[in-house]
Amino acid sequence: MRLIASLLVGLCVAFAVGAQDYPSRPVRIILPYAPGGISDIAARIVGNKLSETWKQQVVIENRTGGGGLVGTQAVAKATPDGYTLLVATVSEFAITQHFYAKFPIDPIKDFAPIVLVSDTPLMFAAHVSAPFNTVAEMIAYAKTQPGGLAFASPGNGTLNQLTGERFAFETHTKMLHVPYKGGGPAGAAIASGEVPVGVVAASSAISFIKAGRVKAIAVTMAKRIPLGPEWPTVAESGVPGFEASNWVAMVAPTGTPRDIIVKVNADTNRALKLPDVRERFAGVGAEPVGSTPEELAAKIRSDSDRYGKLVKQLNIK
Repeated sequence: MRLIASLLVGLCVAFAVGAQDYPSRPVRIILPYAPGGISDIAARIVGNKLSETWKQQVVIENRTGGGGLVGTQAVAKATPDGYTLLVATVSEFAITQHFYAKFPIDPIKDFAPIVLVSDTPLMFAAHVSAPFNTVAEMIAYAKTQPGGLAFASPGNGTLNQLTGERFAFETHTKMLHVPYKGGGPAGAAIASGEVPVGVVAASSAISFIKAGRVKAIAVTMAKRIPLGPEWPTVAESGVPGFEASNWVAMVAPTGTPRDIIVKVNADTNRALKLPDVRERFAGVGAEPVGSTPEELAAKIRSDSDRYGKLVKQLNIK
């Protein structure tokens, strides 16, 4: 018993020292979507600042597939030592599980929340040649399409898909969902004319809008956004109460030491307050947020409940 006790004390001491010295080697942040979307942009902005603070390399790894499920599962199974983190979004943490009868992970039980990073408005963006320029014209055009108006999203089970399905339900139109492997590929598909319209984060469309390849139809916020003050909202365009935004957060596998969670939280919150970081987020229409781990946990639970009811109402599977 004395031997076991001494071993346990030794492990606790070593563990405490390890937490104080964290990170002592490169940290990997897994992103479950392709490059170019807001989660990828947010991960790289924050990852660069954390690398500067920690004097250690922070590696951003894009691991796509399954509407964010492949990368998310990989982190859930990773060693909970703080060296494998996940950039999570509202989609895979509050929505996707409600699309399936059986879901392989539990976003609440399998992960330790760290910090809410950013919030970004979604928007309806169309190819420049699309035969509509307003929400009203898009609705009228959708009603002429026997198979429905095709719209791109970053993947199955995402907030973007849910937003498009909700729009179809509330406007009594038919929309045909075309999933991609992230906001970047979805934005590129709209710009190339592969699909006529998409529901994407403003960050995924802004470069194409500036290049004249994509046009903004409307944003899904209660108010117009600074990135494009001339862009109307869906609500003011005839669909009252229509609102959706895509938050990005950082989480770790359940069992990650509390000291490490607290350190990553504090360093990320500090980075989000830096003027150059805020400027970079503003440049893509995103708002840096910040939070405590407990605030993020509460948000995940409340959003999961809210979106779960909406998925059930729309009968999406």
